[in-house]
Amino acid sequence: MIMVTGGAGFIGANFVLSWLMSPNAEGIVNLDKLTYAGNLANLETLEKDARHTFVHGDIGDKLLVAQLLEEYRPRAIVNFAAESHVDRSIYGPADFIQTNIVGTFNLLECTREYWGNLLGDEKRQFRFHHVSTDEVYGSLSASDHAFRETNPYEPNSPYSASKAASDHLVRAWFHTYGMPVVTTNCSNNYGPYHFPEKLIPLVILNALDGKPLPVYGDGQQIRDWLYVGDHCSAIREVLANGRLGETYNIGGWNEKANLEVVNTICKILDELKPRADKKSYTEQITFVKDRPGHDRRYAIDASKIEKELGWRPAETFDTGIRKTVEWYLDNPTWVKGVVTGSYRDWLDKQYRN
Repeated sequence: MIMVTGGAGFIGANFVLSWLMSPNAEGIVNLDKLTYAGNLANLETLEKDARHTFVHGDIGDKLLVAQLLEEYRPRAIVNFAAESHVDRSIYGPADFIQTNIVGTFNLLECTREYWGNLLGDEKRQFRFHHVSTDEVYGSLSASDHAFRETNPYEPNSPYSASKAASDHLVRAWFHTYGMPVVTTNCSNNYGPYHFPEKLIPLVILNALDGKPLPVYGDGQQIRDWLYVGDHCSAIREVLANGRLGETYNIGGWNEKANLEVVNTICKILDELKPRADKKSYTEQITFVKDRPGHDRRYAIDASKIEKELGWRPAETFDTGIRKTVEWYLDNPTWVKGVVTGSYRDWLDKQYRN
């Protein structure tokens, strides 16, 4: 048994689903608070799978976490639980401080007590895997080398600052208490089950609905894009073979400007789901006021994980983005379930200018 926190969210759910694809996989106890981005529909295919146990709860609830650790006795914890949207952190940073910092602290303390009471092989084999982001490193210029694990932390948003703090806590619990931890910092993920407030799913759904495709500023902000299935395979590799106390950057080797991403999605939709008027979806692109403190470029140097563990992404951006667009076209029921009134209110507030 392993324990996954935040396993009903985008990346967490993809990890749970991919883990249980193997008929010989260990079971999972899945703890998720089910905030707006947590969605049990992501896990619908596991309803009758006895290997998956879902628990509705918060990593900040120390009594609950301690109870689950005692009851299920996991041999590893993979921590995805986080508030993760930069735009939302600008408008409401308190939730990010509470979940990403205080919640991680509580989870670490419960884990430290649990791990401290293990004996023999159970104790030696236990792992705590903390999933983080490349945004903790700050922003790059066009000529800067991609982020390495040795880059200093320079977070520029409430979200990235809260994740940086959580990374530091995990590191401290390793160096101070000897807890067996590993940390991974990933680039921008995309793929199935992505809540449609982020760029790629937002553009897909707005295009299909005939709505404007909002692009911040000049659209030349550069991100390294990582297909979520590749991210999940990297986490499994680090969890199994990563060196304790180490950080591994996980990237897709796919640097793209936001405007290029939007144009690529429009091109695929022009092919797979043409507009009724036969015009291109690119006509819906609308430039909006840039958000405060918008980092210009992120890029991941994923050489360390390739050199040490032999991992490299399987998907190119071209193959991954096509799979993603096709998934949204093929799953209208899931889409309808997440596009609620509160979500529409949020989009109106965020992009009204």
